[in-house]
Amino acid sequence: MCAHILVAEDNVHQAELVRRYLEHDGHSVVVVHDGRAAIDETRRRNPDLLVLDVMMPLVDGIDVMRAIRAESDVPIVLLTARSTEDDVLLGFDLGADDYITKPFRPRQMVARVRTILRRTGRARETSATVLKVGDLTVDPIRHEVRVKDELVSLTPAEFRLLARMAAQPQRVFTREQLLEDGFITARTVDVHMMKLRRKIEHDSRRPERLLTVYGIGYKLV
Repeated sequence: MCAHILVAEDNVHQAELVRRYLEHDGHSVVVVHDGRAAIDETRRRNPDLLVLDVMMPLVDGIDVMRAIRAESDVPIVLLTARSTEDDVLLGFDLGADDYITKPFRPRQMVARVRTILRRTGRARETSATVLKVGDLTVDPIRHEVRVKDELVSLTPAEFRLLARMAAQPQRVFTREQLLEDGFITARTVDVHMMKLRRKIEHDSRRPERLLTVYGIGYKLV
């Protein structure tokens, strides 16, 4: 199964850990780092599930959940260091589908997410998730990329960028759109693109797959 999951976690390391495990399980993941962004992205993306940290800047997770529950029934998994019975009961009373206390085991978190997706019917079949663009293949389930059937080793950040673009070949992505995947600056995106070209192009100085659209961004052809 696969789903579109929004992760709202202000701790960058923790957010990346959650993202990595969920993507390895075949899901498409977007990360935000404050409560206001969590509300905005939930409204904009209509995710299949929200993994929500309770203690976040701008708007805390409890108020985020109140705002979202007023307009959406998206499944919500709370992540929090608060573990008293009152905290757990408050989370469930406000509409949380599950409550995971920190520190947690990532594989158990993934299993609980999978259970909620299955129960709510929001998971999609994964048989059609392998992405092909010419002789380039991106497999989000196995987290593999192949060029002419040869396995290519990518970092998690490189894989996220390539998978997003492979899902919409020929589309021009601006740097700002690619920044939504958790990168800090446009320059960071450029560096990852340069490294990707070295790995998937026959000649990175004359790219034929990952092209620059000058003044705008990048596209995969």
